[in-house]
Amino acid sequence: MQVPDEQYMRMAIEKAKEGVANGQTPFGACIVKDGTVVSCVHNVVWQTTDITAHAEVHAIREACKTLDTVDLSGCVIYSTCEPCPMCFSAIHWARISKIVYGTSISDAENVGFNELHISNNTMKNLGNSPVEVVGGFLRDESQELFDMFHNLEQKKVY
Repeated sequence: MQVPDEQYMRMAIEKAKEGVANGQTPFGACIVKDGTVVSCVHNVVWQTTDITAHAEVHAIREACKTLDTVDLSGCVIYSTCEPCPMCFSAIHWARISKIVYGTSISDAENVGFNELHISNNTMKNLGNSPVEVVGGFLRDESQELFDMFHNLEQKKVY
């Protein structure tokens, strides 16, 4: 039985919630190949002090280890937010076939994240990338992650 896209995206959302609960930013990603989850992680930038450890890059690293390859052809990545240009490039180079994301780069920028405002569709078209891009998927649930993050951040005492 094929698991619907909603379940994979909700897995990414749950990982993002786990990340927020552990002091990370509200981003999660899940990579699936042939109906099997090969990685499902959250952003670990602050945990690792590695600015490149976005959820998508972290998920790609884990998927490559799991599958013992750098070629992730046939995989789908579910991301709670539209991948930034760095992540889109990594997705392209890994040959991931499809991106399904929730909130947009504009949504992240609107809540205060430091974004390069270049959409995945623009990157796809400018770079002639074959990756399929599906945006706005479970957007409201992904948007709630930003609210959750900001509510926790406001409670912190520095």
